[in-house]
Amino acid sequence: EDRYRLVGELGAGGIGWVFRAEHRKLRHHVALKMLQARFVANDVLRARFEREAKALAALSHPHIVTLTDYSIVDGHPYLVMELLEGRTLGELLAEGPLPEARARRIARQVLEALAYAHQRGFVHRDLKPDNIFILDRDPFVKVLDFGIAKLRKGFGLEESSALTRTGML
Repeated sequence: EDRYRLVGELGAGGIGWVFRAEHRKLRHHVALKMLQARFVANDVLRARFEREAKALAALSHPHIVTLTDYSIVDGHPYLVMELLEGRTLGELLAEGPLPEARARRIARQVLEALAYAHQRGFVHRDLKPDNIFILDRDPFVKVLDFGIAKLRKGFGLEESSALTRTGML
């Protein structure tokens, strides 16, 4: 498709890589998440990756990372999200305990995002400090990584139950 140019790596997770990318025509920088090549042929992991795109597309909230695009190139799925500047809560906590007032502001924003997602049928299921991003305009929070989110029945985005079996790692 040649719409995005990878500029640098931002991070890696269990099944995906996240890159800083530039939209070639708009000259706008974004975060581009790709399924790692070794998992592209895995139908369950591809379905989970696509489910993350669908979840983010269905969730428009100030404290949830915004999806801007999703596509598949040469069999490799990728999703495009707003580029966030800052650090994860995990990185922040590595420096030591947070003052109570700051911790409350962060927790309040995370809970607002989760309540919004729950009202729309999504359960995050992977909430941890590395999936909570603190923007440079601290303490503005964005919840990341809906890759193993579960959609409760009756909310319209049907999915295979094989993606969310109990005990599956």
